[in-house]
Amino acid sequence: MSQVLKLGIPKGSLQDATIDLFAKAGWKINVSSRNYFPSVDDEELRCALIRAQEMAHYVEIGTIDVGLTGLDWVLEFDADVDIISDLIYSKTSTKKAKWVLAVAENSGINTLEDCAGKTISTELVNFTKRFFAERNIDVNVEFSWGATEAKVVEGLADAIVEVTETGSTIKAHNLKIIHTLLETNTKLIVNKSSMKDPWKQKKIHQIAMLLNGALKAENLVGIKLNVSKENLEQVVALLPSLNAPTVSSLYNTDWFAVESVVDEAIVREIIPKLIDRGAEGIIEYPLNKIVEKQNGF
Repeated sequence: MSQVLKLGIPKGSLQDATIDLFAKAGWKINVSSRNYFPSVDDEELRCALIRAQEMAHYVEIGTIDVGLTGLDWVLEFDADVDIISDLIYSKTSTKKAKWVLAVAENSGINTLEDCAGKTISTELVNFTKRFFAERNIDVNVEFSWGATEAKVVEGLADAIVEVTETGSTIKAHNLKIIHTLLETNTKLIVNKSSMKDPWKQKKIHQIAMLLNGALKAENLVGIKLNVSKENLEQVVALLPSLNAPTVSSLYNTDWFAVESVVDEAIVREIIPKLIDRGAEGIIEYPLNKIVEKQNGF
């Protein structure tokens, strides 16, 4: 029987985006509503759905070899794991999320020091306690089960530490952000003992390389075209590329085939210009991965 690597998929808001990312990287993961162990088309992998908040704990103790979770939850549990890759992605944004300190607009709290003696509600309890303790600011930190913004509105807390990308929900509750405690994004984390196993290390590096390749290909498309020798230089000059466009001769002609990678947002602007410069037979196609050599891979 072949060796098996145990992979943790974050259950919740990142679940679908993670499965989509793995599909682009080359692994088909199928989730059943009846269990927490998705199937995957790789005999060397076993998947488990685990809440992002718990992932670092299970990776640290070795129940899971490798998993995806936010930096925030690694720091919350002060987990002793290896972080081998940044994976900034979600269904709606590739920006880093922020854990911010927010208070009511009329609270009179304007600085971290103003929080001394106050009650702060958050899901990120341990990290928040350490953050204020390191600054010698005495606060009372309480765990929030959700609807954290409402805690200030209802007078249940003086401030909150909450995660946000745009701050719009916080502002909608008439709160103001007075400090950013942490920027976070998804990380590929690994059990330290697993990284000492040569077979597991190689498999983990394979996963990291292809996931990063899938992310690099997002918002990019491939473009192919034909162009005559006399128009070649002006067409190539118009095309962006990772390194340089690929140019090859067409059999028995003085025409060339040109291929490049283009940002999807600008391809609509480039195609008419290519036509004007003599390009013909333009083909645009989607990309799954752009894989380059990376340190350790």
